[in-house]
Amino acid sequence: MKNQTTILPARLAKSQVPQVYQAVAPLYNLWGGLTERHARQRCLDLAQIQDGEHILEVAVGTGLLFEQILKRNPNGQNEGLDLTPEMLAKAELRASRTGLTHYRLRQGDAYHLDFEDDSFDLLVNNYMFDLLPESDFQAVLKEFQRVLKPGGRLVLANMTKPERWVHGFWEVIYRLNPAWMGGCRGVLLLDEMHAVGFQRTQREYLSQLGFPSEIVVGYKLSRAS
Repeated sequence: MKNQTTILPARLAKSQVPQVYQAVAPLYNLWGGLTERHARQRCLDLAQIQDGEHILEVAVGTGLLFEQILKRNPNGQNEGLDLTPEMLAKAELRASRTGLTHYRLRQGDAYHLDFEDDSFDLLVNNYMFDLLPESDFQAVLKEFQRVLKPGGRLVLANMTKPERWVHGFWEVIYRLNPAWMGGCRGVLLLDEMHAVGFQRTQREYLSQLGFPSEIVVGYKLSRAS
C-alpha cells in the first residue's frame, strides 16, 4: 500500500482538549504502554540528553517521558507543560517518586510558551501535533524554535500516516469518533520542520500494536552557521 499523505482534519477544538484528556487520564498510561511506549523510548534515545542541560517537554501528559528525562538529566533544569490539570497531577506524582528536585511542572500553551528566546538545549513533544489543525503546525514549530538555543534540538513523536494497510485501522476509529482516539490522527512533520528552518532533520517510522508513529528530529540553526 502506498503511503497516504493526506492529513485528516483535526476534529477536536482546542477548548475541548482538556475535557477529553480529563476523561482519558485514568487510562492513559495503559494506552501509552500498549501503543506509544516504543516510540517514546526511541524519542528519548534520539534526544541524546547530556546531564546538566536545560530541557522543556511540551504536553507532558501523565509524565511517562518526563520521568525518564529527569533520570537522565538530574543536574539540569527540567520544565514540563500541559493543558490539562488532571494530566499534570499524574505527572507531578510520577516525577516526585524519582526523588529528584530539578524540575517544574505547570499548565502551559504550546502556541504561546512563557519562556525567553534561546532558553533550552532540548525540546521534546510527544503526541500533540496529531491533535492540532494542520494549518497551525508551522506556527507552533516556530514557537518551539524560538525558545531553543542556537544549535538546540527538537524531538517529536506523533501518530503518523500508515505505511501498511493494517496500520490504517486507527484512522478508521478516528473517522468514526475522534474522541475514541483522544483526537489523534496521522500527521507528517518532517516537511513542516524544513519549512520553518530546522536543520539536520531525520525521521523514523515504527508501529506498536499496529499504531503508527513517527519520530522526527531537527536542530535550530546555530549562529555560527
